[in-house]
Amino acid sequence: MRFELFIASRYLRAKRKQAVIGVITGISIAGVAAGVASLVIALAINNGFRQDLQDRLLGSTSHVNLLRTMGDGIRDWRSLMERLHKQPHVIAAAPDIYEQVLISIGSNARGAVLKGIIPRDERKVSDLLDTVKQGSVQALDEEATSPTSAANGRTPQHDADSLEAVQRRRAAMPPIILGTELANELGAKVGSTVLVTSPQGELTPFGMIPKYVRFRVAGIFDSGFYDYDSSWAFTRLSDAQHLFALGDVIQIIEFKIDDIYKAAQVGQELEQASGPGFMTTNWMEQNKPLFHALKLERLVTFITVGLIVFVAALNILISLTMMVMEKTRDIAVLMSMGTKKAQVRKIFIAQGALIGVVGTALGLVLGYVLSWMGGHYHTFALAPEVYSIDYVPFAPRIMDGVLVAFVAVATSLVATIYPSWSASRILPAEALRYE
Repeated sequence: MRFELFIASRYLRAKRKQAVIGVITGISIAGVAAGVASLVIALAINNGFRQDLQDRLLGSTSHVNLLRTMGDGIRDWRSLMERLHKQPHVIAAAPDIYEQVLISIGSNARGAVLKGIIPRDERKVSDLLDTVKQGSVQALDEEATSPTSAANGRTPQHDADSLEAVQRRRAAMPPIILGTELANELGAKVGSTVLVTSPQGELTPFGMIPKYVRFRVAGIFDSGFYDYDSSWAFTRLSDAQHLFALGDVIQIIEFKIDDIYKAAQVGQELEQASGPGFMTTNWMEQNKPLFHALKLERLVTFITVGLIVFVAALNILISLTMMVMEKTRDIAVLMSMGTKKAQVRKIFIAQGALIGVVGTALGLVLGYVLSWMGGHYHTFALAPEVYSIDYVPFAPRIMDGVLVAFVAVATSLVATIYPSWSASRILPAEALRYE
């Protein structure tokens, strides 16, 4: 053991005449440990919420979207999808139509985004269809379309007054799946009939009038995201094309890729492969403000909770300053025996480093243990209807621990600057004059 470290450890372990210094040293270690543990736990919670939010977003949206910058949409979308599906990193692709509509039941009306999809393709790029809690998503499959009365060999005139005819006509309506909040505001349930009005309208001899189609509510989904649950609805791609009078045209091709953090790079490659007139967006661009806010919150949390480590550093400063006052004669004896000023400074720097390292080690162990217990046993419950999850998520990371440990030890070393400088300025002759 080096001379300076040996003396520093002896000073920390030795019984002192002034017990208050030992108490302050213990408080300093406990303060560093508390600050480090608090930082580890706070960053684990922040990272847990961020990871949970990112997983939910990526489960609800595609990674990359391709759309035309000119024209009314993508016409040759089948061949284009087949060609782009072979691009590197692309796992799946799905055609979609997005349009603003007005959905109403009686006097209840609400604006919404109607998304026309092919379910078998949509399931490959998004998990929203898997969140259907009421009804069934199978109604959106083309093969699940119920036959009309005429297809069964009967006409509406034969059984217009029969309940069976009414049920068949209702089954012939195109199906729609609503978000749970949207359904609650409209008062819709599975089996209800809603009127979907397109603001684009259609041209008639009386001028342009809104076009509307009656849909049957086949299911209600609950994604946990208010924006989706309150303003989104799904229907079949063919029904959306009919409502908006688009023909065999789509607006967007959605892609799922194997590395979500390469979304920008893959988007550029898809643009080049698609040719002129196309552009892409990705999940990072669409949710940039949200993740920027989380990043800012993480920084504020680090600074706020890090003040605990700063207070512990002040305790280290006080403890070492008092120790210099107590050990003045010892320091004078060491210097009279040939100890250099630099060695005296290193003694007290080593003391502060020992306090910081011991406190940091205890804090890391405590922080990671509590984070693991909180995440494993779901210790802190939340209201699912408010936070969309029923417990506080913990996701501790090794790099966070390394960063916290570096800051804690560095702060402890900074606290030793003044006490070590003060100790090195002691004059042996003055300190030992009256001995």
